[in-house]
Amino acid sequence: MRSRVRSAVVAAAAVALLATAAVPASASRPAPGESGAGDAYFPFAGNGGYDAVHYDLDLRYQPPAAAPAPLTGRLDAVATVTIVPTRHLTSFNLDLRGMDVESVVVRNRPAEFTREGDELIVTPKTILPRGKAVDVVVTYGGATGRPTDIEGALYGWVTTRDGAMVASEPDGSMTWYPVSDHPTDKATYDVAVTVPEGLVAVGNGDLVGSDTAGGWTTWEWSAREPMASYLVTASVGNYELRQTATPGGLPLIDAIDRDLAPAASAGLAQTAEMIALFETHFGPYPFSSYGAIVDDDSVGYALETQTRPIYSTRANEGTVAHELAHQWMGNSVSPARWQDIWLNEGWATYASWLWGEHDGGAPAADRFAAVMARPESNAFWQTVVADPGPLGLFASAVYDRGAATLYALRQEIGADAFGALSREWPARYRDSVATTDDFQALAEELSGQDLEDFFDVWVWTAGKPAVP
Repeated sequence: MRSRVRSAVVAAAAVALLATAAVPASASRPAPGESGAGDAYFPFAGNGGYDAVHYDLDLRYQPPAAAPAPLTGRLDAVATVTIVPTRHLTSFNLDLRGMDVESVVVRNRPAEFTREGDELIVTPKTILPRGKAVDVVVTYGGATGRPTDIEGALYGWVTTRDGAMVASEPDGSMTWYPVSDHPTDKATYDVAVTVPEGLVAVGNGDLVGSDTAGGWTTWEWSAREPMASYLVTASVGNYELRQTATPGGLPLIDAIDRDLAPAASAGLAQTAEMIALFETHFGPYPFSSYGAIVDDDSVGYALETQTRPIYSTRANEGTVAHELAHQWMGNSVSPARWQDIWLNEGWATYASWLWGEHDGGAPAADRFAAVMARPESNAFWQTVVADPGPLGLFASAVYDRGAATLYALRQEIGADAFGALSREWPARYRDSVATTDDFQALAEELSGQDLEDFFDVWVWTAGKPAVP
């Protein structure tokens, strides 16, 4: 494992904010942190009592042996998590599934720890004072497999034939590192992944460098903008790194599996043009770099991992536009509750309509009409878009009815107000989280209209909305 200097910018900002905030009476009494962030869908995702502000992950990964051996790898790691207590903490939790914990060190002193389900419960030697940043160092490891979410879909650290595809929505990051695994607890990241020489490990943000010694190569990545845990990746494979830039100078780093035909990554060819189009709608691209990971293995879907989306076997043009739009809508401004996921998927789907129209495809009006052409009896209309349930996060209505809602909202408030909303939403909540209620309030503020009835019909009620 290699130690590196960690950025303290976000930690310092968090400490300053806590120092100036009013201290509630409950924060002045020492107490344990909660075992969850309070999400109605995933009550044990995330944790209470502190803000995680930075993760320094030092990983060493041995992929599976040659086929036909089982797809089982080995991960050994040290995670240094910088937390800022929001109360005087007697103990606190981190989310961690499946890995074996060797030791936990808090404030340079060994801490007691226990495991309960997917919770790592840490009791430091002394009470952690509110507002003072502290490093928590967890040494851990174990076998990696192919974990699944509550719907049975692959997610988290998914072991592949030549490495791993790491795609963790909604709560799969805990399968590979100790974490406060909820979007409300964003943090910055430094990630170093050591893999057998010849393989490439790809992370979020900027490539710091790589170094090879003794048959192993360490790849170091740094994500300097806050990131929700489900958007973190450290994918490993037989990748070719292709580094270019947009005309405006934004670095583009693509990792393409060497075993794929050129057609598999052809959908990336217009990435720079897509960025330029979306900047006209949503404002400046919010991060320091962009790119893609295209693997010849598959998790069965693409995911908008921050700055570097991951694609299973093929990056189709429409999907590339969708995942790019997520960088503004879902990544920079993330859902405060998982029930608000339509604000991710609806916006990204609507943006792919805009790209298709721009690139000579069907007009957005036709895409909207196609959604509304579904008969009223179709089960599609029974999903409550702003509350689809934990098993409905990825229902087609969340995507398509979500996009149709945005198109209908544009018709309701007018193109000028909707354009202002499209830019102000990712600007006002940049690097943060927001809810459907926040979105409605901003739409009302910018349009000067009462939109209670509109939002009630389109996102809070099952059934097909009437269209004039």
